[in-house]
This record gives sequence, C-alpha cells and structure tokens, in this order.
Amino acid sequence: MGYEAMHEKTPVGEIKVLELPKRIALEAKSPQGYFSENNGLFRTLFGYISKHDLSMTTPVEAEIEPGKMRFFVGEKDAAKKRPNTGNVVVINLDPITVVAIGIRGSYNSENFQKNEKLLLEWIDENPDYETSGTAYAVYWDGPFIPWLLKRSEVHLPIRYSQKESEKNQPSKKQ
Repeated sequence: MGYEAMHEKTPVGEIKVLELPKRIALEAKSPQGYFSENNGLFRTLFGYISKHDLSMTTPVEAEIEPGKMRFFVGEKDAAKKRPNTGNVVVINLDPITVVAIGIRGSYNSENFQKNEKLLLEWIDENPDYETSGTAYAVYWDGPFIPWLLKRSEVHLPIRYSQKESEKNQPSKKQ
C-alpha cells in the first residue's frame, strides 16, 4: 500500500537534523506509559480514521510517558471534517526542528531508550544545538509487520543553542 509520507525516513543508524513541516495530528492519550498500551492507542486512532474516511499516513508518532500516539491528516484529506471525540483530539502542530536517528527492529522500550541516549550524546557533542522538548518515537510500519523488518526513529526536538547565540551577539558597550 502506498501511504502519504509526512517526511522522509532517516536511514538506519544515521543521525540527521530534520525540519518537520506544519501538520494536522489526530491524537489519542493514555494515563499509562506508551509501551504498556499493547497497541490500544493505534487501534483507537485506526478506528477514528476508518469512521471518518481519512487516509492513513506514515509515520505515526508516540510520546512515551504518559502514552500518546498521533496519526497525521494528509493533504488530500485536509478539507474533510475531523471532529474531536472523547478518545481522539485534532491538533495543529507547528513546524519543528528535531535530531533523528533511524532504527530497524522491535518497537520496544529498550530500542527507544538506547537510541534516545545516542541522540543525547549527539547533543553533548554538538554545542550549536540544545534540546527543546522530550524525545518521542516515530513508527513507519504497522503492528503486523515482523519485528526484524520494522523501521522506526527516535526524534528529539532541538533548537540552536541559546549559549551559542549569546556568544555571537555583539558586545554591549556601557
């Protein structure tokens, strides 16, 4: 199946800075952590897009604590009605800069934490950037794809370092 992609996949093992565009998200939440949900958030969102005749886009995003999952509304469905429900909220997300790492393998806590750590190490080695949010998971494949074929990413919101910006400012004369 050809799904509309919201951005390009980050190659496995590579770390890249990405500029994500403005986008419309359908979000489901859980008071539990994402990995304890057993695909419940996915099923909630899939039911929503099926009921409202919206196309599936890739990837989907997942915040870990507390659990949240977001599907995105593609361009061809942007004009369709998307009501908020008790389980799904429609939100507009502004453009964001992230540092991303591409992953192959299971969608689990260990893979997420290992790759989040690699991104935090990258931040330490790149003083032009600082974090501006919490890391989240990005999943390219559905729950029925075998684990060894699954592609995912970890994204960490970043911005140019305030410290670096201050260094480049002209000094104020008194």
